[in-house]
Amino acid sequence: MSHHLSRVLIISLSLTACCAWSRGGDWPQWRGPTRDGQVRDAAWPSSLSTNNLTQSWRVELGPSYSGPIVSGGLVFTTETVNKKTEVVRAFDRATGKQAWQVEWEGSISVPFFAKSSGDWIRSTPACDGESLFVAGMRDMLVCLDARTGQERWRFDFVKKLAAPVPDFGFVCSPLVDGEAVYVQAGAGFAKLNKQTGALLWHTLKDQGGMFGSAFSSPIIAELCGKRQLIVQTREQLAGVDLASGSPLWTQHVAATRGMNILTPVPFGDGVFTSAYGGKTWFFRVSREGEAFKVAPSWSHKAQGYMCTPVVINGVAYEQLRSQHVMAVDLNTGKELWTTGESFGKYWSLVANGDRILALDQRGWLYLFNANPDKFDLVDKRKIADAETWAHLGVAGDQLFIRELKALAVWCWGAPATPQKAKAAVEAAR
Repeated sequence: MSHHLSRVLIISLSLTACCAWSRGGDWPQWRGPTRDGQVRDAAWPSSLSTNNLTQSWRVELGPSYSGPIVSGGLVFTTETVNKKTEVVRAFDRATGKQAWQVEWEGSISVPFFAKSSGDWIRSTPACDGESLFVAGMRDMLVCLDARTGQERWRFDFVKKLAAPVPDFGFVCSPLVDGEAVYVQAGAGFAKLNKQTGALLWHTLKDQGGMFGSAFSSPIIAELCGKRQLIVQTREQLAGVDLASGSPLWTQHVAATRGMNILTPVPFGDGVFTSAYGGKTWFFRVSREGEAFKVAPSWSHKAQGYMCTPVVINGVAYEQLRSQHVMAVDLNTGKELWTTGESFGKYWSLVANGDRILALDQRGWLYLFNANPDKFDLVDKRKIADAETWAHLGVAGDQLFIRELKALAVWCWGAPATPQKAKAAVEAAR
């Protein structure tokens, strides 16, 4: 065995001994590898007990709502420091040792009625394995080298498009596809070249300001045989052509103060969404030749808020504005059940087969079965004393929890002892 190959193998096995993340994949963007809150790892343990779930490491940070993302051996997170500086950090996935840090000036003050939600950074970055795409609050997208943190380019939507600074900041999480990155920014929906940062198109433009600062993040789906972007602005749901940016279809979605927050959920030839101050809808998309049409298939009085549901076997599991949890049949719109118990103000959801993990904003982690007949709770555990607004990340046997002022990494099963880690390294020689 060559010296180089031996060294690589030793490093790989020593990391695996700490926590076997090599058995699973990455969590490279908002809502995971396929952007639908689904992972396809080995079955999760049957409980959240201390024997099954243990903390590997934890670091104190400034406040952030950005979900942690994972690519290769690194985990990335953002923070706002002293209410004026935005910071991006990369940590070693196995040890928690910081790999690099970059920062820039970039804070805003959100409107008074949202002050309880803080002035800190919100968007979850995205990584394609080489570049990290980070959205700063003042409507700026920055591309960094994922290995070193070196800046590759930045696009300031306020300066380059003469757009207003969004009242709630840059909230949309970037979507990377092929050679492009897509974001809701500059009071519209934009496509940029991911290598150069060149603006390729800017569509679905609105008046900007409070009602132009879209919250929702886009997703790509094939509807009626056409691969397209599904995006929800503050006032409408739309299917957008990837190449040209032309809307293929649009549908008005009513919401209080334009709070269309959750990511739209494609299902079959339709899209599920739910709005604060509105309803829960399923819109059916149809096509005749190159012409698309969209129409409501069903609606429900329940109001969503910030929680994007996961869908398993045609059933959407969603936390509502009321802080109850509902299961709804996407084919019929039938409410299958709603919990009597209320929870926190926000859940982030990750599904693996027929099991669902829910991270509550109060720091509670829930494990329940995807059961269309009832809320089938398996276990729950208090996992953080601070609030946990950021989306839960899950990759391999690791859970990534972004507390308001810390990043904690947990592991399914007890971490390997130092003796076992040393034995793994010795075995590789």
